[in-house]
Amino acid sequence: MKTQLLSVLQIVLLLLIPMVNFAQAPYLGTASGFVLFSSIGAVGNSGISKITGNVGTNNGSITGFGNVNGVMSAAGSGTSAQCAADLLIAYNMLNSAVPAFFPTPLLGNGQTLIAGVYSISGAATLNGILKLDAQGNPGGVFIFKIQGPFSTAAASKVQLINGAMACNVFWKVEGLVSMATGTTMRGTVIANNAAINMSTGDTLEGRAMSTTGAVNVQGVMAYTPVGCGSPVLTGPAAPALATTQCYTLFSSNGPVSNAGATYVSGDVGTNAGLTTGFNPLLVTGTIHPIPDGSTLQCAADLGIVYNYLNAMGYSNAVFVIKINGALSTNTYSRVVLINGAQAKNVYWKVDGAVSINDYSVFKGTIICNNGAILLKTGVNLEGRALSTTGALGTTAITANMPAGASIATGAGTTTITVNFGGTATSGKITVAGNSSCGNGQISPDFNVNINAIPPAAVVTLSGTVMTSSASSGNQWYFNGAIIPGATGQTYTAMNFTGNYWCVVTLNGCPSDISNKVWVQMVGITEIPANVSFNIYPIPNNGQFTVSITNPVDLTCSIRIYDQLGGTIFERRDVTTVDGKYEAVIDLRPASFFTADAKAQRKIVLIVNHLHLCVSAVNIKSCI
Repeated sequence: MKTQLLSVLQIVLLLLIPMVNFAQAPYLGTASGFVLFSSIGAVGNSGISKITGNVGTNNGSITGFGNVNGVMSAAGSGTSAQCAADLLIAYNMLNSAVPAFFPTPLLGNGQTLIAGVYSISGAATLNGILKLDAQGNPGGVFIFKIQGPFSTAAASKVQLINGAMACNVFWKVEGLVSMATGTTMRGTVIANNAAINMSTGDTLEGRAMSTTGAVNVQGVMAYTPVGCGSPVLTGPAAPALATTQCYTLFSSNGPVSNAGATYVSGDVGTNAGLTTGFNPLLVTGTIHPIPDGSTLQCAADLGIVYNYLNAMGYSNAVFVIKINGALSTNTYSRVVLINGAQAKNVYWKVDGAVSINDYSVFKGTIICNNGAILLKTGVNLEGRALSTTGALGTTAITANMPAGASIATGAGTTTITVNFGGTATSGKITVAGNSSCGNGQISPDFNVNINAIPPAAVVTLSGTVMTSSASSGNQWYFNGAIIPGATGQTYTAMNFTGNYWCVVTLNGCPSDISNKVWVQMVGITEIPANVSFNIYPIPNNGQFTVSITNPVDLTCSIRIYDQLGGTIFERRDVTTVDGKYEAVIDLRPASFFTADAKAQRKIVLIVNHLHLCVSAVNIKSCI
């Protein structure tokens, strides 16, 4: 008999337990993706609120919202109509849930509640801390049925412990929901025939939804709960930075200048103008003083990045801040990243000037379109400052590539070789290990003289990469300009005289890591043996004589190039009279030479547009 009584008692207890532990979560349907919604009523925001989740109404207005990580569903849309229908289903399920607990109207003050259905017959208030304990069961459901208004005191909190999840917490309220300043609320709040008001500093992990009534928030953080199949909005895919990832400070079209002791990790440069004022000892990366192949590619890639950010809609704008005007900050302003946010995933698209004031801390990549960027004294930038068109100025700042950004590293050797007739001349460059974007120390430029080239001769230049980093391509340049289609490891030049170099791309970052080589084609055999083309004296101080002697009168031109292939002097329609021509050329005025007093000048005699002879003039001193 005793055993039978114990068995009956166990059965009775088992029948009672489900009332506590088996509360069922309601069906939310499309409503699960919304963080703020009203079936009939306006949804509004004032102040700076951080909203993650969809926002909408099926009959009312939506006003005051800025950057929302979600979709704004206006009244009358198919999505808002379906959400209203699903919300009604969820409300009815909560309303019909059978309660097992009947707490007092004052919740909180250190109180701990386990999973189950709770009912309060009238108005209720939350004060202090209310702990919801899932007792190790993450599927534990908490349902609160409040038959009147529900309010919270300032700084009151709902805490989830022992596996409890906000996605399993539901508050069904028959009246106004009013949350005081600093409230931390967990769960989905559904107000029936009444409004929901959230105050400054409130945090909601869940949803605020009304069947009939306005939903108003002011300077809050509200986001859909994590788990239980709730949609997780993680923001847009970061743009493919391509070569712009190598640069910390850059302008596609404008000078980049600095004053004071500025510390930079990453490259600095411009594709139009000069880069000045940066101390190489304080820059961990490459300073590009003048436009080169790397800056040219960066300018092209920056345009792609800007267009990507500009095309994003509000539904994707989590860490993409689109400012259709200028951006400025106050002194000592700060951008703070919380809850795992990373500077490498923050992008500021600004259509106008950018001014980051003194001692500000700024996070993310700034893409400035048609405006200047000014980073003032003491600014700490974790990110990049890039302008499509505009000057970039810094004054004693610290700028670092964002943590986790892809920086190419590697060690190896790049060789450029000039080959003709089985004779090869090479120059080598070693890429230092862990160097920013694969940049290394460029070995000195070198000249190659190739003699006795027949009219159809070619010169092959080879750029060979031997490195532990991934080489994804070459780009050949002639006299500072890209050679279209010349992207292989070799390039064949057809009777050109000029300056060549190869930009090798390592791990997505292009760098001028090859030598710049001047190829000189000297003594072409088609020149008659009785033609003499002389320059004297050599060396000289910038003034010298060019002499041409030939029994037959010639009409030709004399052209003088600098080391980069730019024309610094030209005399056209030079004609020998009685087989002779002689002229004194003076390159001493400052406009004819660079600051390098030992620069090599290339003098070319051109007859019928054919480069016939090349000579070098070594100017030892310049006035």
